[in-house]
Formats: sequence, C-alpha cells, structure tokens
Amino acid sequence: MASPAQTAPLQNSSFTHSLLFPAWCVAAVIFILHIVTAPYYGYFRDELYFIACSDHLAAGYVDFAPLAAWILKANRVIFGDSLYALRWLPGLAHAALVVLTGMLARELGGKRFAVLLSAIAVGFTPVILCDSTRYSMNPFEPLFWMSALYLLIRVINGGDERLLLGLGVACGLGVENKHSTIFFMAALLLALALTPQRRFFASKWFWGAVGITIALALPNLIWQIQHDYPTYVDLHNVKVMHKNVELPPLPWIKQQIVMLNQALALLWIPAIGFLLWHRDGKKYRVVGLTFLFFFLELMLMKGKDYYVAPIYPVMFAAGCVLWETLSEVRFRWIRRTLAVVTVVASLVAVPIVVPILPPEKANAYIRALAGDGQKTEVGMHSQLPQYFADEFGWPELVEKTAQLYHSLPPEEQAKTAILGGSYGDAGAIDFFGAKYGLPKSISAHQNYWYWGPRDYTGESVIILHWRRSSVEKHCSSVVEGPTLDHPWAMEEEHYTIWLCKGMKPGLQEFWPDLKNWN
Repeated sequence: MASPAQTAPLQNSSFTHSLLFPAWCVAAVIFILHIVTAPYYGYFRDELYFIACSDHLAAGYVDFAPLAAWILKANRVIFGDSLYALRWLPGLAHAALVVLTGMLARELGGKRFAVLLSAIAVGFTPVILCDSTRYSMNPFEPLFWMSALYLLIRVINGGDERLLLGLGVACGLGVENKHSTIFFMAALLLALALTPQRRFFASKWFWGAVGITIALALPNLIWQIQHDYPTYVDLHNVKVMHKNVELPPLPWIKQQIVMLNQALALLWIPAIGFLLWHRDGKKYRVVGLTFLFFFLELMLMKGKDYYVAPIYPVMFAAGCVLWETLSEVRFRWIRRTLAVVTVVASLVAVPIVVPILPPEKANAYIRALAGDGQKTEVGMHSQLPQYFADEFGWPELVEKTAQLYHSLPPEEQAKTAILGGSYGDAGAIDFFGAKYGLPKSISAHQNYWYWGPRDYTGESVIILHWRRSSVEKHCSSVVEGPTLDHPWAMEEEHYTIWLCKGMKPGLQEFWPDLKNWN
C-alpha cells in the first residue's frame, strides 16, 4: 500500500491539472484583493444601515429582502464589526462566483482556456468587483442566479432531473436575498416555455422546485402582506419622485458596455449568438433567451444599469467557450490577443472601483479614464463616485453630533433625541455613537420608521440632514450646531446639525407624517 507521502504528489498534480485549477487561482487573487483593501476608506452608508437592520431581525424590510440581514447578524456574532469582519463575506462570494463561472464554462463545453478567461473576466468586471467591495445583498445575488443556471445546464447535458430541486433552492434563497430575482425567474420561465426544455413542465422535479422556491420566499411574502406591501410602496415612491436616473434604450445599452468594461464586450456580446444559433451552443438556447428577456425587462422598466450585472457571468462563460472553439485549430493568435486585452483592461479598471489609491489620487485617476461617469440617482454630487464617497464622513458626523449633545446639561441630554434624516446618518450614530456616549438614533427613513420614536416627546431633538426651513417650521426654537463638510463625502452630507427645542407637533404625534420611504 502506498504511503500518504507517496500519494500526496499525485493528488496535488491531479488538482493543478484539473480544468478548474485556473479559476481557483483567479478566485484566490480576487479574495486576497478584497481582504487587503477592505479597511482602506471606511464604512459605506448602506453597510451602516444593514448593521442596524441586523440588530432588528425580521422577515422583511422596507427596501430589501431579509436574508442579507440574517447572514450579517450571524457573521457579526462570530467575527465582530471590523471592516475585515464585515467584508470578508462579499470577497468570498466574489471568489466563489469566479469558480462557479469556470464551472459554467466547463459545463458549456469549455476547456482550460475558456475557464481561465471567463474567470478573469468575472473576477475583474468593474461592476461585479465594485459590488463585492462592501457588504450588501449584491455580492450574493449572482451566486444564486448562476447556481440556478448551472444546475439547469447540468440537466440539459443529461444530468439527473432531481438537480432541478437545487435550482428551486437557489431561486428561493435568491428571492429572500433580493427581490429582483423575481424578474430573473420570470425571464427563465418564459425561456423554458419557448425552448425544448418546456418538457420540464411535465416533470415532478420541476414542480418540486417551484414548491421549494415558494416555501423559501413565503416568510417575506407573509411579512409584505402583513405590512401592506411596504416594498411596493417604496418602489412606487422612487418612481414617482424620479429619484433614479432613467436612461432611454440606447444610452442604457451603452452604459451596460461601459460598466462591464468596454474591452470585455468582446466576450459577452458574441455569447448571445453562440447560445442562440451556434451548433455547439444552441442546445443551451434557454440560457441565451433568459439573458435577453431579463435584459429587455430591465431596459423597458428603466431600471438601474447595474441591476443586470448578476446575469453576466454565464455570458462571459459562453463567450469564452465560443472563442476557444473558434481558435481550436486555426487562429490561435485570437487566444493570446483576448488574454492580453482582458488582463490589461481589467488591471487598468481596478483602481476605478477598488479603494487602492488615496482619495485625491483616485479622483484624478477616475476622471482621467472615466470622466464624471454615469450617475444612477438624480441629485447625487461628489468629487468621488458615490460608491467611494459614501465611505467618508461618518465618524466626523458622529463626533460633531456628540459635541452638540454633550454641550447640553445632563438632565436635557436624557430627553434629547437624535433624529437622522437618512438611514446613513442614523446608522452612523447607532454604530459609532457608543464611543462618544450617544444614545441610539431615531429616523423616519426606510425601515427605521418602523422602529419608532421610542419614548422621546420632541421636547429636545438634535436633527441631522434637515433644511433650515423645515427645522424652523417644526420647532419652537432652533440652535445652529456644527457644520459637516468632509471634502470626499457626498455633497448631500454637507449640512448643519440643528438643536430643536419644542418640536411641533410632538414626536409621537408627528411620527406617522414623518415617514420617508424613497
């Protein structure tokens, strides 16, 4: 019998020579990149909100599905609240997506080159790389979608139809992670109906998958019904208030190309033809149609451009398989050219979306390569892109709020509420405030509204992020406090902190009218 020492080299050799070994290598690089850069700037606005929501676990929230908050709560209990602890999971999710993309390429008929190139593309695609630098539901979303498509492709390739049950799990968890999964499922169902895979509709395993999806999504659906569909109300408010930038079809398509890195269009655009008509790819037409239908859904609804990002990994995989097939015998130079273009374009884009440069150098670099960029929300202005700017200014906000709070007599401090105008302000007070001896904040923005004004009457309120006119209208007397002016924060975070005496009406009476879902 061979000793362990004799068998180990053979096992290692088997792993390093496997088709997926290149994807694992890229995944390791991506994970290290995320870990190294995790603490460079600061906590992102939405991260502070997610932390607050994880302290108020529920089956639903006004503006996002519940799974991300539950995962975060478990992560915080085990690892704490540091930026490393907060961001290792998004980094791991991105690394896992890289490997999963390699698996998709292999399942679509790809070999080592297709696996490696698709892994690099997904690892360094700007929008995916950017989304994975901070905690939210976004890094997990493509994992659920690509897992569903991977299992579907396995079944198409002759795998056991029981794998469809796994597809149901992926879709159900996807809905609990982010509601946009519903639109992905709609596109997938329509694609199934229009392809030979409609035969799955007669399979008990398909309907088992449907049942699993519904069961997993049911807690949030019940919560929505019990609370009169707050997520729909929030989305409606966003639409009627024209909060988001809405692009016509051609600029919207152009922005898809830009956010994915223009050079990488060489990979995902040809994938459409490969999946629909190529002799080796058309057996997976259901995947190509799913992409097209989802793309059209979001374009016609004028959704934010990055909402489409989670479906692109399978397109990168398919495109790389196509180029590998075309260069199998002739045109081998295509592989070298694509590899060089992909690597160079990816490395050039990294400082645009990953915090590896000081803010002043990042600002200069981004403006030199990308100009002002395409904003996703109306009225958002800053020197840095929002995904960087929203990591600045929060500790300074809390420090200056504490200066005003501790300038009050102790008996007045005891009855003074800190009212955040947005969940970012409130989340910052809640997260950093204990260090400065501040009470937890209150806010009427998004899910904070459900947590109420507690026992505060409005006799004394420190108000964050309100205009002077609104403060004067609703306060018997007003004291002007410190001003926030962090140079790299969003311009909307440059404001004066107010001390309101005698809020009218009182906070308890005023609370229903203060609700701000947008």
